[in-house]
Amino acid sequence: MQPGEPSRTAMGAAFHRAAHQVLEEGRIFADPLALHIFGYDEAAVRAEAERRPESRRMRLFIAVRTRFAEDALAAAVEGGVRQLVVLGAGLDTYAYRGAMRDRLRLFEVDHPATQEWKRRRLAEAGIEAPVNLTFAPVDFERETLPAGLEAAGFDRQRPSFFTWLGVVPYLTPEAFWATAAYIGGSPGGAQVVFDYADPPASLPAEQRARHEERAARVAQIGEPWLNYFEPAELHAGLRGRGFHEVEDLGPPEITARYFRFNGPVPERGGHVIRTATA
Repeated sequence: MQPGEPSRTAMGAAFHRAAHQVLEEGRIFADPLALHIFGYDEAAVRAEAERRPESRRMRLFIAVRTRFAEDALAAAVEGGVRQLVVLGAGLDTYAYRGAMRDRLRLFEVDHPATQEWKRRRLAEAGIEAPVNLTFAPVDFERETLPAGLEAAGFDRQRPSFFTWLGVVPYLTPEAFWATAAYIGGSPGGAQVVFDYADPPASLPAEQRARHEERAARVAQIGEPWLNYFEPAELHAGLRGRGFHEVEDLGPPEITARYFRFNGPVPERGGHVIRTATA
């Protein structure tokens, strides 16, 4: 991120969520606010998405991870969860339209500059924040996630659900594991959904080349990818930090669950994972 500016990758994710509503008519997940909060009309979003056809894979992956997270959240609420923490919220709209939002205490955590940008976008779009939402700006260069959430009134004694989408690849391993340990040590119990990627060296040559092109683009804007995991090592690390249940969808599982596709599917690539302490 550039000082005082919102995350460029948060802008990109918001664009992909809006484009999914336009080009795929929200088939994987429907978000009536995605286009509105992004601030561009349908024609402009369509034109930009069609100008970059190579972005379709990322757009569909972002749609999948959002759908997976919201389905898992719905099940968790039915099971008694009453707090939702959106880590790296960007222009995420769940707090303003989600099916379970009225049954939750909601917290949105993000860098102050990105969160201020979002609040401007909400005001300009006429989207009202619900009374059960608390914004928790956290500048990780000056304060910790536990301190930021405590200041916002988050109660670790209550069952909680964390969404952590589009963030983990940009963290150092040390920062990732510190946050995972914090969530895994929640006295009231916790679940978290996040996405991650297999190490580039493990990808076939053509797939690795596409990955390296995307990695170069995000590095150029100052938000490089830093973090990859082998699934077995990740699962073991999570279990060592208080998590007991792991549901991990890689490319074959994502394709089987969300797409009608009979051709060859990569074995390696992006994953979405849900893990719980109980």
